[in-house]
Amino acid sequence: MRITVSICCLLLLLLLPLAAQQQQGPKPEDWIQLFNGKDLEGWTPKITGYELGENFADTFRVENGVLKVVYDKDKYGQFNNRFGHLFYKEPFSYYRIAVEYRFTGEQCPGGPAWATRNSGIMIHGQPPKTMRKDQDFPISIEVQLLGGLGKGPRTTANLCTPGTNVVMNDRLETRHCINSTSKTFDGDEWVRVEVEVHGDGMIKHFVNGEQVLWYEMPQIGGGNVNNHDPQVKRDGVLLRGGSISLQAESHPVEFRKVELLNLAGCMDPKASNYKPWYIKAENHLCQYTK
Repeated sequence: MRITVSICCLLLLLLLPLAAQQQQGPKPEDWIQLFNGKDLEGWTPKITGYELGENFADTFRVENGVLKVVYDKDKYGQFNNRFGHLFYKEPFSYYRIAVEYRFTGEQCPGGPAWATRNSGIMIHGQPPKTMRKDQDFPISIEVQLLGGLGKGPRTTANLCTPGTNVVMNDRLETRHCINSTSKTFDGDEWVRVEVEVHGDGMIKHFVNGEQVLWYEMPQIGGGNVNNHDPQVKRDGVLLRGGSISLQAESHPVEFRKVELLNLAGCMDPKASNYKPWYIKAENHLCQYTK
């Protein structure tokens, strides 16, 4: 009996450190700061009607530590469907991205009514180099960011699908936009939206820590993208990863934080770069100390 108890105690002592390691969550420093708070390093603009990399009228800029979408009246005049996207330099597949945003000022003259206090995080997007000069939106999954209009409900962290479809409740969903269950955010308060992405599997939206929407199996399909290359839009292909971009849709918007927690990496607990929150094994990246 004493031997059995001793063995159990020994096993418990051996398993406790592993259990503690597995329960350890990410720390603030484990998040990758996609926006450095200083400039647009690592980001490339693409504005409809302009070549990749041309930041027409300094639409995307950094001021006082904030990434801004700005429409200067003396440079822009009318909006003229100059939809913009700011692409991050690296694609991702399994991750959790977070932005803290707010809408400010007045919409650019000529902007569509639906784009008032409207922006978005584009995920699983096509490579920006494959976008045509006059293409309006990247083929992607859009996490739509909206601000309230001061009257009635207007949710944020909605789903829109430019050139894509998803599966929701075991059914292919072909509607272009689907509302989340978030509250309405009127005024200019900062809102934190997070998106958890599991490759071509589950995707969840969160607003200020509360889950407001989920779906799965993102795939190319549907419409709502103009002037795209048909060779890029291969309907039915599952999206396992892709580009990340921020939208400029005619209303000034600010981002004070854009950060990402990678969920893919070394999943061998014996490795020095093992992280217990990884859900996608990329063990070729494992590092071991001698």
